[in-house]
Amino acid sequence: MENAQYIGLSRQVVLRTGMNLVANNIANANTSGYRAQNPLFSEYISDPKGARDPISMVYDRGQYDVTRAGPIKTTNNDLDVALVGPGFIGVKTADGGTSFTRSGAFQLNSRNELVTASGFNVADSGGAVIAIPMDAESISIDKQGRISTQNGQVGQLMIREFDNAQTLEPQGNGLYKTEELGNFPQDTVVMQGHIEGSNVEPVVEMTRMIEISREYQSIQKLIQDDHERQRTVIQRLGRPAGS
Repeated sequence: MENAQYIGLSRQVVLRTGMNLVANNIANANTSGYRAQNPLFSEYISDPKGARDPISMVYDRGQYDVTRAGPIKTTNNDLDVALVGPGFIGVKTADGGTSFTRSGAFQLNSRNELVTASGFNVADSGGAVIAIPMDAESISIDKQGRISTQNGQVGQLMIREFDNAQTLEPQGNGLYKTEELGNFPQDTVVMQGHIEGSNVEPVVEMTRMIEISREYQSIQKLIQDDHERQRTVIQRLGRPAGS
């Protein structure tokens, strides 16, 4: 295979990743707390044996999150919370670990425990589950995440801030995983009766989808043209002398 085809294929691999991320962004345009994801790539220099010049190809390095906060929407639901600031809310996962989310669309399960829309327990500041008494007539959540009923405080949301939000890896269901412990909140406050919407801009993502599709097709044509060039050269070289 010629160098032009290697280079074209390396770019197509990155474009395919970009298209998958764009499609996922569009699918989550209405998901509370969702943060758009973009591809991250760099130049990869290959120095194949027998070649006079190195080959510059595209290397897929992964993805990064757009950390801009989504719009705050008023719901007037006592169990909905939005974070204003860089923090994340702790969530207990099925494996016993702790993940984090920006989606505060909470509800109560059959045991009257506070859970996410996907059924994961919301973590207390100490890592335990948050149970609401059955006789609770009202639920209030203050700016520090303290949860109270008419009989007093029953828990406090685990809220953590991270020095680098890009270290949080998306796990699906609006959850992020990290090995970092995080810091206690300094610049984050809780708003009860609100949720943070997705920060995806649908028009921008649709434009990106069209651009990626056109570039992919352009590279495919380049690869096909190069293949035809090679085939023509081989046919001419294979003709008998004088024909």
